[in-house]
Amino acid sequence: MREEGPWKIVALILDESNRDRPPAEEEEPSLSISPSPSGGLIGESPALRAAIDRMARLAPGSLPVLILGESGTGKELAARWLHHESARSGGAFVPVNCAAFSETLLLSDLFGHARGAFTGADRERKGVFETAHGGTVFLDEIGDLPLSAQGMLLRVLQEGEIRRLGESSPRKVDARVLAATHRDLNRMVAEGSFRRDLYYRLRVGCVELPPLRDRGEDVLLLADHFLQGRAPVKLSRPARARLLSHLFPGNVRELQNVLAVAAALAGDGGLIEPEHLELPSEAKTGGSTYHRQLDALRRRLILEALEKHGGNRVEAARELGVSRQGLSYLICKLL
Repeated sequence: MREEGPWKIVALILDESNRDRPPAEEEEPSLSISPSPSGGLIGESPALRAAIDRMARLAPGSLPVLILGESGTGKELAARWLHHESARSGGAFVPVNCAAFSETLLLSDLFGHARGAFTGADRERKGVFETAHGGTVFLDEIGDLPLSAQGMLLRVLQEGEIRRLGESSPRKVDARVLAATHRDLNRMVAEGSFRRDLYYRLRVGCVELPPLRDRGEDVLLLADHFLQGRAPVKLSRPARARLLSHLFPGNVRELQNVLAVAAALAGDGGLIEPEHLELPSEAKTGGSTYHRQLDALRRRLILEALEKHGGNRVEAARELGVSRQGLSYLICKLL
């Protein structure tokens, strides 16, 4: 169990950015920021709250937003919410999976083509950016975007124009760009497989969704949410403990699938027991990796510094040897 003192300090820090907002009504036990009744970014963990707060600040504008996170953390859900909360909510939301097409088909899908532009192009076609005029384009798996398309996307972001395949004249477009990836774009830039200028243009607004293993008891809030509508199927105490002990490498998507199977195995009116949860046997503590251990150490050092200095970020940053901005980033990323 977490010690109360340090986490109270973290809660105060995360609330600093809300001081200019009008007083809010008392919060519900869980957070759901999805306009869709089928699910949402639900939870109370500091890591998720930090991501939600940042999204709330970025949503109203027209800046591009890069959504980072492992597979299954809800990146498209976050993109849909950003669109829903923006001034463009009345326009189209057009998602594109950049890993799902060949290069030629992807260029055609994004930017359109003229008749005769390539074999099989028997008529002209609008691309996604023209179709989404006044709305939002969501580019999922942006790390798989070919270099040729990266240059054309940069033109969209900088000049607000596209050029259909087979045409020489540009066309003006007005669509907000949201992008997502689970890949390390910074490393791809260093390797030369992703354009540096596009990377920094997309990172103007950046949100990182935390993996489920870093969200504590959010696992149980999500489990209860996914089991709604399947009543009276419920989780037993041992089953709830088993969910908390699992790392969930597939994140929220994995949890949802596991519970769907468990509910079917438990039957109508049944109680979900650990044997109904088709999970590997290893415990969470046994699955630690170098990176998880390193993040745990960084979290502990940050919490100790904040507690020592009463939540003062400037003093805590000085003790840790990082800038205040760097500490703010680490708090959002790790806590």
